Amino acid sequence: MLFVFAGAAAEFALNRAVDWLFFTGSLPADPMARLLSTARFVKEIVFVEEAVARRTLERIRSIHQAVEDERGEQIPPWAHRDVLYLLIDYSERAYQLLHRPLTVQEKDDLYAVFWRVGSGLHIPELPRNYATWQQDRGRHLLRDLAYSDYTAELYARYQRQLGPWRLALLRQVQALLAPDRVARLLDLKAWPGSRHLIRVYRPLVRMGLRPLIRRLLLPRDYIEEVQQMDETATVPTR
Repeated sequence: MLFVFAGAAAEFALNRAVDWLFFTGSLPADPMARLLSTARFVKEIVFVEEAVARRTLERIRSIHQAVEDERGEQIPPWAHRDVLYLLIDYSERAYQLLHRPLTVQEKDDLYAVFWRVGSGLHIPELPRNYATWQQDRGRHLLRDLAYSDYTAELYARYQRQLGPWRLALLRQVQALLAPDRVARLLDLKAWPGSRHLIRVYRPLVRMGLRPLIRRLLLPRDYIEEVQQMDETATVPTR
């Protein structure tokens, strides 16, 4: 999940609708907390029973409605799709980076889970299958991303919160995960051999070093929350 949201942090910064997140002040004030709260929402939708997931979806809809009422505008439907789409895409990319490519069936299953999330949030015009989504994802990447003053400000906040070496590491993970267009807009370039270094993570975890890795890589204020999200979860049958 942390790899998914490391990638999402890059694309969030480029989205043409990122001004909505700046409007609430939550993203620029504390980017890590904002991304972790999104991760919690995803976990409370995907890794729980259907009744609990429905309550979480209702809570998200009420949060969006409150922001729209305060601003006097509606969040564009394409912006909702963008967020859903990047969660789908980076879930696949993160799994491939850490493990292996998804099978055709696994891709269909992944999309089906997030399609239910999007439908529960009343996001319109969602493609009905993975193949059609993949085409629409490409169109969204071309149309909805741009480097802006918000992008520069958000990365400055990332550096302030993470420090220079953690930000450099974050950008390496993003370079390995991001679609080509995102990588070009943010000038993300992977170091030689970095993909192999990422894969060392799995044997280190098997050796029981996960707590040490957290302490090294995460700001102290977020270690406990990440630890809670790191607990093993299974997707229930629905």
